[in-house]
Formats: sequence, C-alpha cells, structure tokens
Amino acid sequence: GSCLESVKIAIDTGYRHIDGAFVYYNEHEVGQAIREKIAEGKIKREDIFYCGKLWNTCHPPELVRPTLEKTLKILQLDYVDLYIIELPMAFKPGDAIYPRDENGKFIYHETDLCATWEAMEACKDAGLAKSIGVSNFNRRQLEMILNKPGLKYKPVSNQVECHPYFTQPKLLEFCRQHDIVIVGYSPLGTSRDESWVNVSSPPLLKDPVLNAIGKKYNKTAAQVALRFSIQRGVVVIPKSFNPQRIRENFQIFDFSLTEKEMKEIEALNKNVRYVELLM
Repeated sequence: GSCLESVKIAIDTGYRHIDGAFVYYNEHEVGQAIREKIAEGKIKREDIFYCGKLWNTCHPPELVRPTLEKTLKILQLDYVDLYIIELPMAFKPGDAIYPRDENGKFIYHETDLCATWEAMEACKDAGLAKSIGVSNFNRRQLEMILNKPGLKYKPVSNQVECHPYFTQPKLLEFCRQHDIVIVGYSPLGTSRDESWVNVSSPPLLKDPVLNAIGKKYNKTAAQVALRFSIQRGVVVIPKSFNPQRIRENFQIFDFSLTEKEMKEIEALNKNVRYVELLM
C-alpha cells in the first residue's frame, strides 16, 4: 500500500518518470496509481514515462515477449515507455527468481545477450515498448550489442549506479559518444541494508562538501547530489516512501551549481559502489 500512495504523491508533485521492475513485486500498485491519476484527469497515459525490466531468469529469446506481456498485464497498461535488460547475466529460467542449488549457490544460465537483444527489438516493433535499453552493462557488453550484425535499434539508455562517490566518468563519456543516456540509480547513495549494500563506504549525504554547498543555496545535501547528476546529463531515479522527501527531491530546478562547485563535487569520486551486485 505504501508504494501506491508514494506513486500518487510523486505524480501530484510533478514526477513523470517511474522506474519499476517485475522483481520489485509492486507493479500492481504502480499501475493502479497511474490509472487512478489518469481517471482523476491529473495526467494522460502519454505524460508518464514508465521503465520496466527483464529479469535474469528470462533471457532466453522465447521468454522475452511473454515476460513483458506479463508485466503489462500486472500494470494493466498497453505499453511501457522503456524496457531494459536488468543485468548482463542470466539465471536458470524457471519460477524461482533467485534459483540456487543445494549448497545455496546461484544457478546461472548461459545465454547470448545479442539474441536476447533481438527479442527486445521485436517487443519494440510490436509496440509493447516504446524504447529499449540495458542496465548494469559495462563498455564491453555495450559494444557487443552496438557491434552486433544486423542491429536494428541500439540501447537508448544504460541504468547504472551513479552519484558523487561513484561518478562513472569513462562509462559516461563512452555512452555520450553513442547517444546512450546514463540513468543513475542510488543517486543519493543507498539505505544501509547490509544484505545488499557495502556498508563500509561512508554515507554520501553526510559529506561535508555537499552539505556546505547545500547551505549556500538553502538546499539539502540530497538536493545538491541530485542537481550535480542532472547538470552532467545523468538521469536520476531517487527512491523514497517519505512524502516530504519525495517533494524535496523534486525541488532541484530552482538553482544551479557553478562550474567550480561541479568540479568540487566531481573530486569527491571514490570509485566505490554501494550496490555490489555480489550475485
């Protein structure tokens, strides 16, 4: 229920880009929130930019379209605006989201990313996804798709961890050269959940530089971090269930950082990932 309310608050605040995934187990609530806001006359379907994701157990080409169709059925929408391959590695197909063997080790599955990509292209041709992209891909994996014989559509975006402590300068430059938009997840760092987060890294929002710059503009460290990403052409997807923070995260369009401040924040890069993707 908290997801339903959060999405409605976000839409009322002005958010239009919603980043979702089948494995978040909340697409039914997201879809309901979008439909309720459409029914209220607050938005039209085409105002919303919804991103869905292809999970690791669904890489075999014959599973790609049925998986997207399942997402659309859960959302009760006719199409997604962006559909992305969530990770460049596959798990064994089946009902288990995280398939493990008797020793608790993940069961991987060998697939051909290029064949998966062709199935993604077919989803775009069928009108089920307006655009297609990838997530957590490095340069080598992107090049594999970009250099694929008979490529029909290149990835429009690559969703990766990106924030002042992990600025991804090389990947950002490579993607710029190929007109691939970087979508930065964990743009504020992350929760300190040690089941999936490297908690030995310092919390981003306590950084003295971000807080000092925030003071100057009467903004929070979070607002400064988001503004920094946006100014360097990185799309941000901050996550929050807190109504006040949802609104605060949106209030970053009434100030801009100077070149000197941008450089100061860039210098904070520690090349550390919060989300280690140990799988």
